[in-house]
Amino acid sequence: MQEAATTTSSIAASSLPSSSDRSSSSALNIEVKEGMESDEEIGRVPEMGGGGGAVQASGGGSRRRERSPADKENKRLKRLVRNRVSAQQARERKKAYLGDLEVRVKELESKNAELQERLSTFQNENQMLRKVMM
Repeated sequence: MQEAATTTSSIAASSLPSSSDRSSSSALNIEVKEGMESDEEIGRVPEMGGGGGAVQASGGGSRRRERSPADKENKRLKRLVRNRVSAQQARERKKAYLGDLEVRVKELESKNAELQERLSTFQNENQMLRKVMM
């Protein structure tokens, strides 16, 4: 179990860009190196190995616990991975939404053209009837 967590954490850490790569958009793609993930696993971020216990803060009964630098780094890496997954899902939702909107625009444009054609026909018919009545 510990080996799986270590392997997962090394994969997650190796997929993170360096500080110089963070500005490029291609660095935002997360590659899955060991097969496809299930829908349930996509939302979960793997536990980063490192053990490291928390240290009790000195301060008369304070319940807040200090985190070791390794814990802080692991928490930061988990947050980065979680944010990237969330951002990718948001991009996919946006792409699907825009695709639906484009389909709807085409449908509405064709309906509008049809209605304009009918309006023109009715206006011409109305003019002809007015001329006949005079």
